[in-house]
Amino acid sequence: MANSPQAKKRARQNEARFQINKARRSRIRTFLRKVEEAIASGDKDAATAALRAAQPELMRGVTKGVFHKNTASRKISRLSSRVKALG
Repeated sequence: MANSPQAKKRARQNEARFQINKARRSRIRTFLRKVEEAIASGDKDAATAALRAAQPELMRGVTKGVFHKNTASRKISRLSSRVKALG
């Protein structure tokens, strides 16, 4: 348990940041799931639209420190190639 005032404040900040990051990660996963579902249904237009909506969310996660830049780029690349492969 934190004893010093500084450590107590740090613990509060960590908890608040954890909640914010958790919500942001959840939001990004929702966007990614929508792309996955559109790909699974075979609807190229819906998949393209969902991917276009998901890209800025993923990159926002990078700037906020939730994801690493390469992770987000890899996810976007893999999803876009799968969307492109749809007939």
